[in-house]
Amino acid sequence: MTRVAVPSDVPDLLRIINTAYVVEQFFKSGDRIDRAGVVERFERGAFLVETDDAGAIAGCVWVEVQPNGRGYFGLLSVDPARQGGGIGRRLVEAAEGYCRDAGCRDIDLRVVNLRAELPPFYRRLGYVATGTEPYPDDDATQPCHFIVMSKSLPPGGRSKFEV
Repeated sequence: MTRVAVPSDVPDLLRIINTAYVVEQFFKSGDRIDRAGVVERFERGAFLVETDDAGAIAGCVWVEVQPNGRGYFGLLSVDPARQGGGIGRRLVEAAEGYCRDAGCRDIDLRVVNLRAELPPFYRRLGYVATGTEPYPDDDATQPCHFIVMSKSLPPGGRSKFEV
């Protein structure tokens, strides 16, 4: 089941995100995000979480409706023990539905160019590279940049999320 996260989910969100992003330690030192970063994102957008039958969080994605009317998602994270089962794809679809419900016609994301496995994953979901942006994090241990990917959101049915 996919639902909108609540503040009491912060410890689980922090654990899932940092566990999923351990794969970035080859170019970035430290955790991907801290508690303050998770809490701050609640003020600008929403976390959507995928839960298992017992209600435990198996994955999450952060989504934001931007002032320009475009949607954005990031921090797509799936518990490493549960990867490969479609949770990430379902969370991307949930992020798209959330933004579509808010009136967005397009949605964007950013991936670090050093994560070569990510652009093909997003291309299979209909995203195309639309540009690059500098990587702002001083924790990078090697040169890198963001690849911006975008997708048009066709009109469709309503999702189950409140915007």
